[in-house]
Amino acid sequence: MTTKTTKTSKTTMTTTTTMTTMTTVHSLIISGFMAAVIFLSSCNRNQQDLSRDIAVPVTVAEIQPRSIEKFIEITGTVKPVKEVLLKSEMNGHYHLRNNPATGRPYKLGDQVREGDEIIELQDQEFENTIKINSLKINLDITKQVFDKQQSLYEKGGVTLSELKNAEINFINAQYAYNDAQLKLGRMIIKAPFSGVIIDLPYYTPDVRLDANLNLLKIMDYSKLIMEINLPEKTIDQTKPGQVVRVTNYTLAKDTLQGSVSQLSPAIDGDTRSYKGTITINNPRLLLRPGMYVKGEIVVASAKGAIVIPKDVIVSKQRGNSVFTVDKGVAYEKVVEFGLENPQEVQIISGLSMKDRLVVKGFETLRDHSKVKEMK
Repeated sequence: MTTKTTKTSKTTMTTTTTMTTMTTVHSLIISGFMAAVIFLSSCNRNQQDLSRDIAVPVTVAEIQPRSIEKFIEITGTVKPVKEVLLKSEMNGHYHLRNNPATGRPYKLGDQVREGDEIIELQDQEFENTIKINSLKINLDITKQVFDKQQSLYEKGGVTLSELKNAEINFINAQYAYNDAQLKLGRMIIKAPFSGVIIDLPYYTPDVRLDANLNLLKIMDYSKLIMEINLPEKTIDQTKPGQVVRVTNYTLAKDTLQGSVSQLSPAIDGDTRSYKGTITINNPRLLLRPGMYVKGEIVVASAKGAIVIPKDVIVSKQRGNSVFTVDKGVAYEKVVEFGLENPQEVQIISGLSMKDRLVVKGFETLRDHSKVKEMK
């Protein structure tokens, strides 16, 4: 009996010792884990404090009052305001006249003035049938007779019937002469308006041409028109007379000015757009008919406004914001928009004149970040 008691006591002591040891180890593990957490947390805070102390390099620009325009972008092909194709109305022998400005025959690209005689068709047989000279003599004679009868009638020398017969003869002679002039005038091809020769088919000099052949095409493109289609959502923004700026890739340094000349009030149900016409001033003939151009219809404008580039704006869930700098610290400002165009936006709330706006380096900024201004 004594021996069994001793063994049991030893077993109990061993078990107790083992549990004590395990508890101690468990406590050490927990203590070590807590120490690691505290250490990591301390390191993270130190890193954040370090980051907070690092000055982010930025570029800053002071806000000054500026103008801004809201515009609708358009594209299209320009056409001349005047264009005419002149054909032969009569048969005749072809003769190309000389250009008085150059002293040589007219050619493609020559500028002409209204009334310039460019081509002549000659037909002696036709001219003989017109008898223009005899018609002119007859006109002169009937005019003299009418003047004499009128003078005699005032003195009582002839009757009213004789005066009217003389007047009828004079009028008929005038009609006959004018009609002959019109017929002969068809033999001369004149410029109906000032412009530029854009087509001049070649014919052998003095060759006989038939009627209805293409002889000459003249175009006036000192003003151009452009037909456009505008989206339905802009119909309340556009109106005739609005300024339009026009550019083309060939005119790197030139912007031409035009205006909205016509607008349709109807919306196309298929395209959800409406038609319009732009008139463009082209006094130096920089734009050529057929060119594809870009335009901006100015629909609204503001002067003395706070205007900033769109690419400095950060979009967040709570709204659009920008960063300003004051005494080496960046401050995040939530802003509200006014007028906009593809590059800039008017700020109506959130910024003030003279605020110093971050225009470069804002991507990594946070509110109250330290910054270093770069030139």
